[in-house]
Amino acid sequence: MINETDMKHLDRCVELARQALETGNPPFGSVLVDEHGDVRFEDHNQTASGDETRHPEFAIAHWAAEHMTPEERAAATVYTSGEHCPMCAAAHGWVGLGRIVYASSSEQLAVWLDEMHATPPPPVATLPINTVVPGLATEGPFMVLAGPIRELHQRYHDKHGSPDSPEG
Repeated sequence: MINETDMKHLDRCVELARQALETGNPPFGSVLVDEHGDVRFEDHNQTASGDETRHPEFAIAHWAAEHMTPEERAAATVYTSGEHCPMCAAAHGWVGLGRIVYASSSEQLAVWLDEMHATPPPPVATLPINTVVPGLATEGPFMVLAGPIRELHQRYHDKHGSPDSPEG
């Protein structure tokens, strides 16, 4: 069940997605919060560099593996503007991170990209997180954030004329 604290972290993810857009990156942002509610790491998409693996969720998995114990990782929550892509979901599962709360789903993004006539399709299949990491606690999407997130993707598409890759 999502609460006011969860919404605060999701709002921060949307702000990070805006920052990504402002730096020429697809609009995705994520925050790692420990069991005490402290933000431990945050990042936004960095794929404009040409490295398509520079998703914020992937960066969180790397950071957590280096800076947190397995117990701390399992008790942590990852908040993200968009549902994890298969690469990020796998990284999340491999390092043993806990709950994922996502503002918008991969399914929503696929519909939005279709409505924007974004071509070609992303090179990686869009899969729900639990298809990649069965049993992981996830929550999302949240319709209250769909409009702002869709608008960020529209702005990216309008400027770049190519699709975002489903992140996560």
